[in-house]
Amino acid sequence: MTIDVVNQQNERVGSVDLSDEVFGGRVKVDLIHQSVVRANAADRRGTHATKNRALVAGSGRKPWRQKGTGRARVGEIRNPLWRKGGTVFGPQPRSYAFSMPRKAEKGALRAALTQKLLDGEVIVVDALAAAEIRTKVAAAMLKRLGIDGKALLVDVHPEEKLALSVRNLEQVRLLASNRITARDVMDTRRVVLTQAALEKLQAALA
Repeated sequence: MTIDVVNQQNERVGSVDLSDEVFGGRVKVDLIHQSVVRANAADRRGTHATKNRALVAGSGRKPWRQKGTGRARVGEIRNPLWRKGGTVFGPQPRSYAFSMPRKAEKGALRAALTQKLLDGEVIVVDALAAAEIRTKVAAAMLKRLGIDGKALLVDVHPEEKLALSVRNLEQVRLLASNRITARDVMDTRRVVLTQAALEKLQAALA
């Protein structure tokens, strides 16, 4: 399988062979789902907290004696059964992150890239660069490539001028090839890879 390589003017300048080992397999949706869930869980802040009986304000003195009053026994006003008392087993700050096997993460990224390729949403360019730091110039380049809406730009070493030019484009992200995940690929409409980034990914995911 081959895919055309275009320049920033959207003119065909060559082609590149795609590895069957990377792009020829079955799209494993379960791996993509697990990878996306893992990435979302890692981004959760987990700063929720409630006060237990040790943290709520109030005296620790026993309101009345244990026996003889006819009332229910109680040890303190911070009792969870009382209004304004502590919360029992309430949420506490925690991390929701969990890990996946490295092979599973690679499989998820392979499946995500394969799905985008089957959908015709992958564009391979010879290079991604900007002559000057201007958002308008970067937007014009993406328009020439036929990109509208969400886009993920991938290069081995993203150029600084291009990174500064696209950072104000709300739906465009520029990432290094060793930083992308299955969530990044699936959470975009078009994937734009440089030829060098595609070769690097094929070597890493094979």
